[in-house]
Amino acid sequence: MDGTAVILTAGLYNSNAGKTAHGLVRGTERYDILGVIDSKDIGKDAGIILDGQHRGIPIFASLEAFVKETSQRPDYAIIGIASSGGKIPEEMYPVLKLALSEGISLVSGLHEFLSEMPDFIALAEKHGAQLIDVRKPKHRKDLHFWTGEIKQVSCPKIAVMGVDCAVGKRTTARFLTEAARRAGLTAEMIYTGQTGWLQGNRYGFILDSTVNDFVSGELEHAIVSCYKEQSPDMIFVEGQAALRNPSGPCGAEFLVSGQADGVVLQAIPARKQFKGWGHLGFDIPPIAKEIALIEMFESPVIAVTINSKDMSRDETMAIKQEYEAELGIPVLAPLYEGLDSLIPLIQGLK
Repeated sequence: MDGTAVILTAGLYNSNAGKTAHGLVRGTERYDILGVIDSKDIGKDAGIILDGQHRGIPIFASLEAFVKETSQRPDYAIIGIASSGGKIPEEMYPVLKLALSEGISLVSGLHEFLSEMPDFIALAEKHGAQLIDVRKPKHRKDLHFWTGEIKQVSCPKIAVMGVDCAVGKRTTARFLTEAARRAGLTAEMIYTGQTGWLQGNRYGFILDSTVNDFVSGELEHAIVSCYKEQSPDMIFVEGQAALRNPSGPCGAEFLVSGQADGVVLQAIPARKQFKGWGHLGFDIPPIAKEIALIEMFESPVIAVTINSKDMSRDETMAIKQEYEAELGIPVLAPLYEGLDSLIPLIQGLK
């Protein structure tokens, strides 16, 4: 545990842009989350707004209101949004500067780095605060090439992939890890994005900040290090984007370099076009075709999980039944059913 923290969401908590905050509200071993700073749903529990589960994390109108109402000063303020282009929104500058002036360290997972911005550097130095840029690339000397050591990993390695970006792959990977641990097994999640690091996962790397030549090696190194040091019963790998997302195709690395023994594929039935690209005619392929493409890499899709965004429970369960009849594999809605039933299936893969 690094310390206490509040999450800054600039009025975007209850939107797709708040997905970093969503992950932290659902759970983190790195920070003790004291509250969310957002201009909407003030006074409500952030967990209730997210998925109907009370988590004891209230929403405050401002950082000043948080300090006044709680008489606490957090160790960290975390930027909890994923912005367009990974830039720090200028409308967040005042609250970021206020935090630094109070000696509160800033944590950002965006592509634009606080630690390279003179105004923030000066304030941090003056008030003894830190600027932590989670997405800052590693030094070349610390990067790894692929070696083939992945063949030594004998426990099941499950890649959690999706039909698009921002469909809940990380959340499903975390739910699977928790389900395995509830079953009395040792399980680890390999993070591949900034939120996975913020949640405190021990092994992983940030894929979209890694020089392409080293992506395969960094993925292998994370999996192999995890296997050697923890001897887990199973490993879950967080996927990124999607194989056919036109703005960021990704996924072959998990299947080929990571040698995934199976895939859990996250679907989002209410979304018909790739996020942000529907106006150009880029439709999300039918689920059966995406499974066929994945299985050409010789990693079987063992289950489909459903992101129920913009659907009622009844609509979600109806889609589940349709998919099961069509695909002949388990289909689950994680927020309604959990994922415990998949663990025996995964145990049988090796």
